[in-house]
Amino acid sequence: MSTRSQPRPAALAFIFVTVLIDMLAFGMTIPVLPVLVQQFAGGSAVSGAEIFGVFGTVWALMQFICSPVQGALSDRLGRRMIILISCTGLGLDFVLMALASNLWWLFAGRIISGIAAASVSTAGAYIADVTPPERRAASFGLIGAAFGIGFVLGPAIGGILGALSPRLPFWASAFMALTNVCWGFFVLPESLAKDKRVPFRWKNANPFSSLELLRSQPMLAGLARCFFLINLAYVVLPSISVLYMHYRYGWDTRSVGLVLTGVGVFSLVTQGLLVKPAVRAFNERRAIAIGLLFGAAGFAIYGLAPTGRIFWIGVPLMALLGIATPSIQSIMTRLVDPTEQGRLQGALASLTGIANLIGPTIFTQIFAASIAVPTDSHRWSGASFLLSAAIVIAAMVSVWRSTQSLDLELSNQHV
Repeated sequence: MSTRSQPRPAALAFIFVTVLIDMLAFGMTIPVLPVLVQQFAGGSAVSGAEIFGVFGTVWALMQFICSPVQGALSDRLGRRMIILISCTGLGLDFVLMALASNLWWLFAGRIISGIAAASVSTAGAYIADVTPPERRAASFGLIGAAFGIGFVLGPAIGGILGALSPRLPFWASAFMALTNVCWGFFVLPESLAKDKRVPFRWKNANPFSSLELLRSQPMLAGLARCFFLINLAYVVLPSISVLYMHYRYGWDTRSVGLVLTGVGVFSLVTQGLLVKPAVRAFNERRAIAIGLLFGAAGFAIYGLAPTGRIFWIGVPLMALLGIATPSIQSIMTRLVDPTEQGRLQGALASLTGIANLIGPTIFTQIFAASIAVPTDSHRWSGASFLLSAAIVIAAMVSVWRSTQSLDLELSNQHV
């Protein structure tokens, strides 16, 4: 019997925990990595900030390059091997960063981290392998929930451990990652049957060539366009939200931390609990549109809110955007062959990488220009969030037009 017909709960739990550890470990390093960079840069805040910006760009670049490579390798070698190797590499990389004695070693560790963390694409392919089509949106939602948990808990845990030693969060991350490998060695079966594997081709692993898969069908292209635009719009949050909240509302670090925690909690609830009932009630196409409408409204409130209390109204609304992405991924997995699931997830991870590469520059420059307006600059300081709202509306138009033929099929499927 196929693996897909009998998914093992322990295996799915392992995939969830793997993504959770990736995001938790990433979040745990947020409070301490800039400190280490600044120390190695001679204590200069300016030099530290410039170098840390390079670190972030390189990490996103590695994700962009390596995600399709890992996806293509998993289509050839199977998911289990790639996931376990990536988890091992991530654990050893945290050891390297904990022991780093200079900036170059820390930089090398950041490169390796970007490569190893690209296993998220293979985790997505594993979900597609073992989950029936009608349940994939909910399963991808759980992966999104893992991102939310990591976003909420990672920086908090990293801050506590970092207060004891800036190296401690790296040791803790290494322990979690390597322990997860030991667990996965026993509970993670292979999900891709040998008769469904395909030869590895560098053309498919090339981050630009891999995107050609997304253009192979009009509907797939429209969904990919929507997926990219959602990720691009979301980049506004890590790019300028802290600066914006300090500038417009005068919030201190504690208040900003509460808002970011609220964003993570509401996102966790949405993707962990609301995706499945939303898809069952509306079908995937309409669930995407509803999620995008709420997301655009949330971003608009962020950009227009004259007070902090009104800004808070946008937090749960924007979190409902999380209904859209799992539904998009679910439909896309049904549009490609089982032998191309790894390539598909790699291509989607590359789109996320592109958004993470270009988004910060776009949103920070718009924010800088908006507060440079000489009169009533607070009125325009939310321009970046309004741009994100417009991007989400564009995503909704794109996906609604490209999935018209699915409406009847999905309505019948979920009656």
